[in-house]
Amino acid sequence: MRTAVYMFLILFVAWGCSNKPANQTDSLTNIDETDAIFDEQLAQQLGADDYGMKQYVMAFLKSGPIRSQDSATAANLQRAHLDNILRMAEEGKLVLAGPFLDNGEIRGIYIFNVSTVEEAEALTATDPAIQAGRLKMELHPWYGSAALIKLNEISKKITRKSI
Repeated sequence: MRTAVYMFLILFVAWGCSNKPANQTDSLTNIDETDAIFDEQLAQQLGADDYGMKQYVMAFLKSGPIRSQDSATAANLQRAHLDNILRMAEEGKLVLAGPFLDNGEIRGIYIFNVSTVEEAEALTATDPAIQAGRLKMELHPWYGSAALIKLNEISKKITRKSI
C-alpha cells in the first residue's frame, strides 16, 4: 500500500510539473505575445532587430606613437579630446566612451552608433588626440543591445558635473 501511495505522489508531481499555462511555449525564441512586453515603436526607433540588437563599431583607444608632449600641450589635447567626445555624443554618433583605469596600452573604449568601420574611421579622424598621435584607434564591428542608444539620455539625468 505504501508503495502505491509513493507511486501516486510521484505521478502527481510529474503531472504537475509537466502542465504549463495555455499561453506558455517551450522555446524562448517563441515566447507567446501575451507574455511579451515588446514595444514595436521603440524597437524601430532604436533600429533593433528581432533580438533587440543592432550593429555598432567598437573602438579601442590605444597609446599613440607620439606621447612626448609637454604637460600643457597634453592637457590641451585631453580637453580637446573630451570636447570631441561630447560633440559626437550630442550628434548621436557616440553611444559610450570611457577610460580604462589600469594605465595600460589600451587607454579607453568608444562604441560608435554607426554600422561600418569606415564611418567610425571618419569620426575617429576628428579627434585632436588622434590627429596629434597621442592616441590611436583599433576599430571592430560589434553587435550589441540597441538599448545602448538610450545611454546618453539617461547619463545626462544622473550627471552632476560635466567632463
